[in-house]
Amino acid sequence: MKDFKKYYIISATPEEVYQALTNEATIQLWTGDKVQMSKEIGSEFSLWDGSIIGKNLEFEEGKKIVQQWYFGEQETPSIVTIKLHPNKQGTSAELIHTNIPDEEYEDIIDGWNNQYFGDLQEFYEED
Repeated sequence: MKDFKKYYIISATPEEVYQALTNEATIQLWTGDKVQMSKEIGSEFSLWDGSIIGKNLEFEEGKKIVQQWYFGEQETPSIVTIKLHPNKQGTSAELIHTNIPDEEYEDIIDGWNNQYFGDLQEFYEED
């Protein structure tokens, strides 16, 4: 199991980024894919037409999202924590992803950089 931590700069306010990560309709706008998302604690979610699935553990409006991502029959939960910090360029999104299966690590990191935060950064740069 591996952990990953990185900061991403997004040209939008923390409140806008929070909505983009938690509002089903907004997620569909920047991903272009089918999404299931709810801000209800314990609810399950699905992103990129089921490529990412998990459970929502914690929400702090405009500041923090904590989710468990599912990787098969993994005993130790893989936890994703996204903290949103105001930044002079918009928002600094602090990502911490723990307990990533070794065999999934490179694909997950590529996904964070190029799809998840990469697409979100592009979405706000186009505005």
